[in-house]
Amino acid sequence: MRLISFIKNNGTVAVGILQGSGAATLALDLSHPAFASLLGNAGHSMLDFIALHTPDLLQAIEAVTDKERALIDLAHVQTIAALPNPRKIVGAAFNYKDALDEKQQEYPSEPVIFIKSASTIIGDGEPIVLPDNATQTTYEAELAVIIGRQALNIAPAQVMDHVFGYAIFNDVSVSEFVRADKNFVRGKNQQTSGPLGSIIVDRDGIADPHQLNISLALNGEVLQKSSTSKMLFKIPELISYISSKMPLDVGDIVATGTPAGVAASYQPGKWLKDGDEVVINIEHIGQLSNRVHKRSNT
Repeated sequence: MRLISFIKNNGTVAVGILQGSGAATLALDLSHPAFASLLGNAGHSMLDFIALHTPDLLQAIEAVTDKERALIDLAHVQTIAALPNPRKIVGAAFNYKDALDEKQQEYPSEPVIFIKSASTIIGDGEPIVLPDNATQTTYEAELAVIIGRQALNIAPAQVMDHVFGYAIFNDVSVSEFVRADKNFVRGKNQQTSGPLGSIIVDRDGIADPHQLNISLALNGEVLQKSSTSKMLFKIPELISYISSKMPLDVGDIVATGTPAGVAASYQPGKWLKDGDEVVINIEHIGQLSNRVHKRSNT
């Protein structure tokens, strides 16, 4: 199942299920009155839909008669970030072996995590706005894991039961702020620094999240090209560790780290600048594309 959030012609937000495979042109509008008795407000909110989701619910949606009435043409609506209002974002630093090898950096003995504000989220096609006082802002292509059940002190073997699905994330980071502050707070939490793809693929839609090609191109030049197989701490280990430090709630996003090829790894650095286009592709999920703008001083 591939899910989207979109804005209808009347300005309301709705959840949709993409129809068919490949580049879908139609979606089932879950805010349609045909689903009201099943979903209530969950047809208008991805967060509520994730909280309500069960296999039985999906079967009930499929069983609705005349659901063709709820089909919409995607050309006539505006898609937004698939989960525009996550409860929180937990990121993983130093979690790709190729990135660590590139810097000749020792592998950490346990995950290195940080919090990113949910207010940083923007969608596909929305601008990444660079801070006025920064000159070293980098892209970071990442696989995002969407939490479907609260997780607290869970074992690695339990983790996948708490995963709802997967999306594309760009953990835009101001490297000079991270270096100056010696922590991730300011460098990871600038406005518009959390581009999230327009599609969530549910857990059953991806056979192995650790065997996905991941790439990022800046103005058409491929700068990151790797595989999720190169994660140091795989999803079960990573989420189990996070759950030992804090509760993960329904609708949280776990950003699983970025592979080799971030801006600082090039000479000169490939720092984001006004007018750039950043495009991320992750196999079996899709594409996330954002232009870069410099905030005007006027």
